[in-house]
Amino acid sequence: MEFAMRLDAPISSLKGIGPKTEELFHAIGVYTVGDILLYFPRDYERCPEISGLDALVPERKNAICMRVAKAPSVNMHSRLKTAVLDLMEEGHTLRLIWYRAPYIRSLVKPGGYYVFYGRVTQKKDLLYMEQPEIMSPGDYQKVRQTLRPIYSLTRGLSNKQVQKTVAQALEDIPLEMEYLTEDIRTRNQLCEYNFALKNMHLPLDEASCITARNRFVFDEFFFFILCMQLTKDSSAALKNEFSFDTTDFVDHLIDRLPYALTGAQRRTIAQIQSDMRSEKVMQRLIQGDVGSGKTIIAFLAILDCAHNGYQAAIMAPTDVLARQHEQKLRQLCESLGLPFPIVLLTGSLTAKQKREAYAILEREPAALIVGTHALIQEKVNYRSLALVITDEQHRFGVKQRETFSYKGQHPHILVMSATPIPRTLAIILYGDLDISVIDEVPAKRKPIKNCVVDTSFREKAYRFMESQIREGHQVYIICPLVEESENSEGENVLDYTERLKDIFPDEIRISCLHGRMKAEEKNRIMEDFLANRTQILVSTTVIEVGVDVPNATVMLIENAERFGLAQLHQLRGRVGRGDAQSYCIFMQGEKQERENKRLAVLNKSNDGFYIAGEDLKLRGPGDFFGIRQSGDFRFQLADIYQDADLMGRASEEVTLLLKDDPGLNEPEHQVLKERLRQYAGEEYSLLNL
Repeated sequence: MEFAMRLDAPISSLKGIGPKTEELFHAIGVYTVGDILLYFPRDYERCPEISGLDALVPERKNAICMRVAKAPSVNMHSRLKTAVLDLMEEGHTLRLIWYRAPYIRSLVKPGGYYVFYGRVTQKKDLLYMEQPEIMSPGDYQKVRQTLRPIYSLTRGLSNKQVQKTVAQALEDIPLEMEYLTEDIRTRNQLCEYNFALKNMHLPLDEASCITARNRFVFDEFFFFILCMQLTKDSSAALKNEFSFDTTDFVDHLIDRLPYALTGAQRRTIAQIQSDMRSEKVMQRLIQGDVGSGKTIIAFLAILDCAHNGYQAAIMAPTDVLARQHEQKLRQLCESLGLPFPIVLLTGSLTAKQKREAYAILEREPAALIVGTHALIQEKVNYRSLALVITDEQHRFGVKQRETFSYKGQHPHILVMSATPIPRTLAIILYGDLDISVIDEVPAKRKPIKNCVVDTSFREKAYRFMESQIREGHQVYIICPLVEESENSEGENVLDYTERLKDIFPDEIRISCLHGRMKAEEKNRIMEDFLANRTQILVSTTVIEVGVDVPNATVMLIENAERFGLAQLHQLRGRVGRGDAQSYCIFMQGEKQERENKRLAVLNKSNDGFYIAGEDLKLRGPGDFFGIRQSGDFRFQLADIYQDADLMGRASEEVTLLLKDDPGLNEPEHQVLKERLRQYAGEEYSLLNL
């Protein structure tokens, strides 16, 4: 369609986007005009009232309006060509600094009144404002009446550049972009698409911003659920082609384990065994909190298949986690004296290793298979695949799970998730799955000791970490950002890692991990940490889908107020996996009463369902922009907890739509079908259309 072609135009087709700026946009995942339109702000700010020099608040953004007595000075001999202007009033001084900006001298003229807006920092007795915006008093008052969009950035790309690019793209958006019918919009009180698009980036006011967000949240749920429904096999319940004997074998294995299973674990494995012996193919979700013991359930199900002469596979989201699963499974088989062949298949294997793995999969009917997305490559052929287990399923999506099932003769499907989702929401998100909940934690686990502190505690925290490392343990430090960013005041992994190297002794090795790294580099860093070749790992939330490091006993989470509580709970679950006592330190970058209440919830409970519920009660009306509780299911804006009502309505609309027009062939659904094609991408061919 015409609008799709225009939206597919490269970002460089917009004015002012040269090769260097284009690369910066690529770094944030923006390649086309359509991409920039859907690159929504991560937050919004309302500019503060103008204050005097005596009322400036360090570590916050401030606005000061003053008459300039003299022009800024510029050091033209410096590499940075820094412009400096000192503002003074009744014994108070604020130093304004602009880097690489000699033009400031001609912009700020003596005798003029200007508003300077920016973050104030304090170094010894002097206050600084670096890279402040410059406005006239009248312009600043206009800005104060609006919500200013704040975008996620990369080094070299400014918020102003993104705003300018978005504004240019918005000028040219076509009117034919609406894809939801008027009936759907009316029933659900949803605004028109173009209004939503403009008010996500340039909101008229807070109410318009919320209205726009609701439209896109609904859309995210709508397309996710629509894809899920369309990837279901045409027959509602497939016939079970596999023959399993009695459950005695698994019962004997459970009795021989070095620890007792919880009642919830026993109940779950019994449900799985019953499913695999029923007339229909199993499609079940195991939902268990962090540390509830889902992996041993998966291994027992795999061994049940092998004992009955069938192959079973477990698919992990990362290479390192797949290797760890393979090692644990191998150790379990050795301890129980089980002779089944174990195959590892990941993208990092050599061509020779992959060929050897393929040969075993075609030859051995009772192979135990562990891998990553490499398990669903075209070259992989299974001899008798009876069970597929996807670990942390939300990292793959329903479509990949369906692709995997085509590799066998409709194998049983088992999905494992550590995301604490209330049952009513889980039924919507996993509509085609039966649900088992592991709601107990093994008794041998020591509860993690938690504390919520401010930044004044940091030095004490470092000393405690060093003492834990001296005892042979390891430490995680979580930062919200990858690198220093304009408009983002949180800690970032790159600078933080360098600072730590000056604080800790040389013999303590420190490394950093973030999502922009290549898979090979991430694997190497995690393997070094797993082997204790690195003692401190500074990471973004990419560690959420981490490996099991029993030796890690301390986690420090910087700017904890910036994360949803459910996400903090998931992060905390990376420690407390060994026999030693573990600790989690939640450090607040901003002292706010509401943040204290939110984070205090983590001190009260280790129950993920309780924590998610309490977080919702403490949310403010605008919190959904700054705080994401659920970063799963590939949602950009939607939060499965906070937006549960919109999720339910989207589910109802998908049901109505497919009942009336299963193939989306009606004329009024053609634009919707085209947008669905864009949403599904390469996996569109898997949809039953």
